[in-house]
Amino acid sequence: MTQEDNIPGMSIDKKYSKTPNIPNVNPSELQKELEKTKKEFEKLKNFIVKKYPFTEAIGIIPPQAIKRFIDEDEVPKETEKHVHLYMIVPEEKLKEIPKIKQEIVSYMDSDKTKQKLWLQIRTPVDIFENCLDSKFELASAIAVSFPLYDKGFLGALRVAEIHKSLVLQKFEKYVVSYVLGGSVVRNEAGPTSDVDVFIIINDTDVKRMSRLELKERLRTIIFQYIAEASALAGVKNKLEPQVYLLTDFWESVKDANPVMFTFIRDGIPIYDRGTFMPWKQLLRMGKLKPSPEAIDMFMKTADKTRSMAERRLIDAMIDIYYGVLTPSQALLMLNGLPPPTHKETPKMMEKIFVKKEKMLKKSEIKVLEKSVNNFRNYEHDLKYTIKGAEIDQLLKDSEVYIKRLRELREQIEKTSQERTIEQIHKDIFDLLETNFGKKSQSVLVEEFEKKLVKTGKLSSQSLRILKDVISAKKEFKKGKSDSRKIDDARKNAMILINDLIEYSQRKDLMALEKSRMRLKYVSEGKENFADLIISNEKSFLIQGNAIKKIVNKREGYAKETVGVLAVEASNMQELSEAVEKQKSEKNIQVNPRIFELLKRELGDFEVIL
Repeated sequence: MTQEDNIPGMSIDKKYSKTPNIPNVNPSELQKELEKTKKEFEKLKNFIVKKYPFTEAIGIIPPQAIKRFIDEDEVPKETEKHVHLYMIVPEEKLKEIPKIKQEIVSYMDSDKTKQKLWLQIRTPVDIFENCLDSKFELASAIAVSFPLYDKGFLGALRVAEIHKSLVLQKFEKYVVSYVLGGSVVRNEAGPTSDVDVFIIINDTDVKRMSRLELKERLRTIIFQYIAEASALAGVKNKLEPQVYLLTDFWESVKDANPVMFTFIRDGIPIYDRGTFMPWKQLLRMGKLKPSPEAIDMFMKTADKTRSMAERRLIDAMIDIYYGVLTPSQALLMLNGLPPPTHKETPKMMEKIFVKKEKMLKKSEIKVLEKSVNNFRNYEHDLKYTIKGAEIDQLLKDSEVYIKRLRELREQIEKTSQERTIEQIHKDIFDLLETNFGKKSQSVLVEEFEKKLVKTGKLSSQSLRILKDVISAKKEFKKGKSDSRKIDDARKNAMILINDLIEYSQRKDLMALEKSRMRLKYVSEGKENFADLIISNEKSFLIQGNAIKKIVNKREGYAKETVGVLAVEASNMQELSEAVEKQKSEKNIQVNPRIFELLKRELGDFEVIL
């Protein structure tokens, strides 16, 4: 955090500045003073952080708070007009503090800093010791110091301090203790760490409402202050308050609740009305002991340890099972197969990737088979157990298997890409051969450009797509293509394929129109229409959905019927085959006797198209 940032904890309204633990700071004056010297502070900060990278935080103590350090004999009185820097280092560097301080002071002297500075170097334990000695105002001053540098400790302390002050301002008479816990007291807090705080509410003197109502009311207000405290602190740390009634808390202590014992043992109060510290001392002295009933309860919990451990092993087995099953099913689908059931998956993996594609070895799917068998055994017997050693081996084997599946995925995608580019190339040139005959690739491209593009039957984009498909296939063969290029080629190829199919259909339609006649006739007093499709071998009469063929009866009949035309039922397939065969015929001869037959079939008719 740089000095250009707002001063967290300093720009607080009047009601906040009146709380007992926060110095009455004038933000504008302090900010103005800091602006004058920010370059010096930044330079000093950079020197400290570079030379002592283990530094946890560097802050400037507000001027109004310095007197408190003087009153507690923390600093000499003559430093009252100095700028006080507060540097926090890890506890393991405690013995090095005198040396560090001497080196920093020497640097400040040599640098001829204009400001009169006083440097204090402490560890988080020193700050917490102040709290344990009920010197909460010292901790408050440190919490709201202006941060020149912070790894997270000052920010976490600051947001808790501000939240505490907001809570106390609202209902101080009910708050017994406000205690820090979790990562802050372990000195593990980072810029985004949660800040665990415990708030104990006195419910022993409640007359107008139930204890539960009191807890819920205060709890609601306490949680409402979380966002406000974070905003005022200017940090990303999220407060996680736990609210306890004093009577409930004491009952939990008597029942030896491990959470409460841990809270008392590790918690650091930043506000206490003489309640929390006695508990802490009693615990250290061994005077807080669980009741016989609590001991019995915990002993029963111990009796359940084995079943709980076995349950967790089963959970681990199920996690491994899904961890190897799901990606296996995904790769089978990637290879074009429908998703198999869990029982079928190992067999399908062996059939497709071991035997058919030869992409895997039989030994590589053993862990999948083992996991599926374990799960099936568990399905049939809910008392099924598995040993920890088996879980360890399954976990190890599953990691190897998943790594192999990732490689397999790349192989499948490469094979799929090859099939895709080969298929679209084949489809396009099959259509070109249909239109221009079986010729070499280069000749077909020339014919395509000459007869379709230059004549305006297809756009120039079609020629570009055709060349891109050819280029994509060549690049893939050389290993230079990728999935994106293949996918682009596929999408564009569909445009060209559709254009070629449409052109072929137009061409077929034109050929069909040459041999098609539209007939109009009257049947039962109504005007009707029919189509006559003429070919050299067979002709077809289409009336609505009915298709009839006109054939020469000499085919398969006695000699005396030679030359007699007749009408027989037909179908669309026979019509399509005749039309397809007719495409190669240049001249179509019409048998005049067809019209005599049509007159017998339809009555009087006329050709209208």
